[in-house]
Amino acid sequence: MAQVTMADITHLRKMSGAGMMDCKNALIEAEGDFEKAMEIIRKKGQAVAAKRSDREASEGCVLAKHTEGYAAMVALKCETDFVAKNADFVALTTEILDLAIANKPADMDALKALPMGKGTVADAVTDRSGITGEKMELDGYGFVVGESTMSYIHPGNKLATIVAFNQAGVDHQVARDVAMQIAAMSPIAVDRAAVPADVLVKEKEIAADKARQEGKPENMIERIAEGRLGKFYKEVCLLEQEFVKDSKLTIAQYLDKASKGLTVTDFKRFTLNLE
Repeated sequence: MAQVTMADITHLRKMSGAGMMDCKNALIEAEGDFEKAMEIIRKKGQAVAAKRSDREASEGCVLAKHTEGYAAMVALKCETDFVAKNADFVALTTEILDLAIANKPADMDALKALPMGKGTVADAVTDRSGITGEKMELDGYGFVVGESTMSYIHPGNKLATIVAFNQAGVDHQVARDVAMQIAAMSPIAVDRAAVPADVLVKEKEIAADKARQEGKPENMIERIAEGRLGKFYKEVCLLEQEFVKDSKLTIAQYLDKASKGLTVTDFKRFTLNLE
């Protein structure tokens, strides 16, 4: 049997991120062969991930990043806040995000299939699950494309936003203000035209039911419901929302004041356990 030294164990730990005893046992089983030891650790990770597949992963790390014309965000989930705050877990999330920025995958499946280390992004997440002993899953991925983009990560890495604009060279503070507005006010669409039809139907039904409960005449219900939709639009449409830093302005007015014709073309918002 090959002699396993502390230097060997430390080296494997740096390579894999696994615990000292896991590294020692893997090296002993692999008779000192680092490649075999890595495979043993990886298989253990796959076994742990499979065993915990039915557990709830409600904590995690949400990160976002932007370039001039592209921005992306990823959310890597785990079971506990302790693991979510671990430097290695955050580093893995950052590495996945960097791959997304560099490769611009079309969807989650494409992101998971990107090469990472000696496998794929999906393999790397599984490996980390084995190291921590917690269920992990890549749960969120989104991107926007525009003449300019901005990203915002709320302190604690539980909430992030990305936003795209129709003009290049948007002032950094203006763009950041809008990204923070999205984080704070949780709009569901850029404007009225982008609100999903099923959402509108539901809201109109709610408004009509409320009007009936208030005893309004049936022949006025339709008009009252339409009127109340106006308030709904101001709450959920980004461009119609009051600017949180100046309630005298809507976001549309704030943007146009900053640069004539400036507007938002797309945005994404992802949160783990915050409202």
